[in-house]
Amino acid sequence: MFDLMLIIFLGVISQWIAWRLQLPAIVLMSIAGLLAGPLLGIISPATSFGDLFNPFISLAVAIILFEGSLNLNFKEIRGFSKPVGRIVSIGALIAWIAGSLAAHYMAGLSWAVAFVIGGLFIVTGPTVILPMLRQAKLNARPAAILKWEGIVVDPFGALLALFAFQFVLFAIGDETAAAFGLFFLASLFAVILGVGAGFGMGRMFEKGQVPEFLKSPMVFGVVLLTFVVSDMIMHETGLLAVTAMGMTMANMNITSINDMRHFKENISVLLISSIFVMLTASLSLDVLLEIFNWRIIAFVLTTLFIVRPLSIWLSTIGTDLSWQEKTLIGWIAPRGIVALTVSGYFASTLLDAGFEDAELLTALTFALVFSTVVAHGFTIGWLGRKLGLASSEAPGVLIVGGSRFTISLGKVLKEMNQKVLIMDPSWGRLQQARQAELPNFTGEILSEHTDYEVDLTPYEMMVVATETDSYNALVVNNYVPEMGRLNLYQTAIHTGDPADFHASLSGRTLFGNDWNIHELDWKAEQGYAMRKTQITGQFTYEEFKERSIEGTIPLFIKRAQGKLEFITADSEIEPKEGDTLVSFSPPEHQEIRVQGKLESNRNRIESQSKE
Repeated sequence: MFDLMLIIFLGVISQWIAWRLQLPAIVLMSIAGLLAGPLLGIISPATSFGDLFNPFISLAVAIILFEGSLNLNFKEIRGFSKPVGRIVSIGALIAWIAGSLAAHYMAGLSWAVAFVIGGLFIVTGPTVILPMLRQAKLNARPAAILKWEGIVVDPFGALLALFAFQFVLFAIGDETAAAFGLFFLASLFAVILGVGAGFGMGRMFEKGQVPEFLKSPMVFGVVLLTFVVSDMIMHETGLLAVTAMGMTMANMNITSINDMRHFKENISVLLISSIFVMLTASLSLDVLLEIFNWRIIAFVLTTLFIVRPLSIWLSTIGTDLSWQEKTLIGWIAPRGIVALTVSGYFASTLLDAGFEDAELLTALTFALVFSTVVAHGFTIGWLGRKLGLASSEAPGVLIVGGSRFTISLGKVLKEMNQKVLIMDPSWGRLQQARQAELPNFTGEILSEHTDYEVDLTPYEMMVVATETDSYNALVVNNYVPEMGRLNLYQTAIHTGDPADFHASLSGRTLFGNDWNIHELDWKAEQGYAMRKTQITGQFTYEEFKERSIEGTIPLFIKRAQGKLEFITADSEIEPKEGDTLVSFSPPEHQEIRVQGKLESNRNRIESQSKE
């Protein structure tokens, strides 16, 4: 019980620290496992869980891979399916051959073991690539290519290693040609089983044969069943089955697919956190010391700087990928849980078959996994920005709803060098935005097509300010899993009790409970305007309040460090020296400013005439 608690706690706390410090979570989880396991000897999961250790990890990998494949909608790669197809086929083949050569000549493995492990090392996988993509905020195209490669190649890497193993046994006379036929039949069965399970579940959901509260648990159970049935027929085909199941459901346009994605994503985060701690904590000191073998180091460096770039650049010849995209994709290829777990299976199997050099596989795999996780985790964001494939600007603001007030808000944000996008289903309501040359998009924020037509990655905050209160709340709740409730704002409601409405349904209420979008638009029509005020040592916030005209509405603060903070009904406004306060001021304020300037000029002229 203590070991299980500590594993979950270390995994989750590592994720939280990584989020706070903007560091790769995988790296911190691996370090936490090494500290708790071989370095300090606090836990040894492999010993504690005994026979349940490997089955637990295998089932967890199946769930993680299914969750990732639920995001593989073919609409996402419309326009660049050719490079994706090349990378997961020709690129994987080149990586297998080049990796096997590196394993033989650099790591000193026999040809048989080298070709088995070379096939396995083509995998990247959702356990490592998806957390990195969340952190790096890459542009939509390179992010989609890396995601698709990681999820699609994951099961094929294990199957490729299994194929190479079957071939090795056939070459030494331990297997017959019939074994190859069985291998391909088992792989075909896995695909058919996965597609059938996914199609069957999707049809049941669409026909209303499964209640809402049972959908996610039922999918959870069917995923495990599909994986185990396929894996019992032939080891390692279960991953192919759950991937096929996830991709089938992702492309059926199931209405409740988002709810399942959120549930699976929460489960996957917990499983990824726990598994990385378990695997690294189960390593021995001997394995860690063996990593520093010069042959292993040479193999890792060859894989990083020759095998991976070579496979990407050669496989994407004739595609429309830019050299920047090829460079980024050719560098990013972190190995993860599948490589660690499957290599352990093949290490023991190859040793039993008489290949003594297979004892090096555990150290070799961990060296590659840890090196790629660290190297790629710390460089993906930096390299993406250097190549112009990731946003280098401050987190932007997405405004939903085109109106006189939101256009004014967008203008002032743009003037302050803040990335902004205004979205509305009506072309007409965005006319003023187009005239002001503000970035805008005519479309429905809740539509699935919007995900494929607009890159929302640069926008970490959302302001929902349409005229319909219930729609505002619906948009906010839909984006809570992606953006977090603290980054979701909506204007106050104009019907009902705000306290009851916002307590359970909405995000943070902008500017106070009195200022709904109708009131704000009316004030904009009356001549209210955006006013920027620099808070200094000479002009404090207290002085601003004293000089402000009645009716002035504080909107947001841009901190001296560049962070944006909206004023909400539940926030205490505390602008400090160096901050910029933006307010919505009555037209009288402009008149007073003009009169003040005229008076100042008059006094200056009078003083000059006296002189």
